Amino acid sequence: MRVRKAMLPDAEAVCALIAGYSADGTVLPRSLGEVCENIRDFTVVEHKGKIIGCAALHLYGPHLAEVRSITVAREAQGRGAGRRLVRALLAEAQRHSVNSVCLFTRIPEYFAVFGFSVVSRDDLPDKLLKDCLACPRLHCCDETAMLLGELPEGSARSLRAPELVQIQ
Repeated sequence: MRVRKAMLPDAEAVCALIAGYSADGTVLPRSLGEVCENIRDFTVVEHKGKIIGCAALHLYGPHLAEVRSITVAREAQGRGAGRRLVRALLAEAQRHSVNSVCLFTRIPEYFAVFGFSVVSRDDLPDKLLKDCLACPRLHCCDETAMLLGELPEGSARSLRAPELVQIQ
């Protein structure tokens, strides 16, 4: 297995992997045009010349990046492709000097192994504005928000007033 940055000729394979998991809502659907437009965000896992996994690192700024559209072909699961993708994206975030990496998932125990912790989705306003407000599951979301690193400045929690102490 080889992990590498995606190239434009990989767009159809990436789109097909995502489509295989978007029908059931596991990942958000991405059109071929959207994948082409964002191909530089994607990393792929290749095995014997075939792309068997993909994931994207979306950069919001130095304060936050998001792991998104992570998929591994069903026939290739359990061989470490997902683990390699996550590690590659975390290394990429580090090269970009990003302070925090977030993701939304239905399998938080998988990402906890990499050091991600559960947070409130309100702590990730960048993500909420980019994807969540347009999502049909906005008010019935079953994904868990997770974060690796410190809460970004400007998050809901970092803007809250400090706890008040009652003086007797």
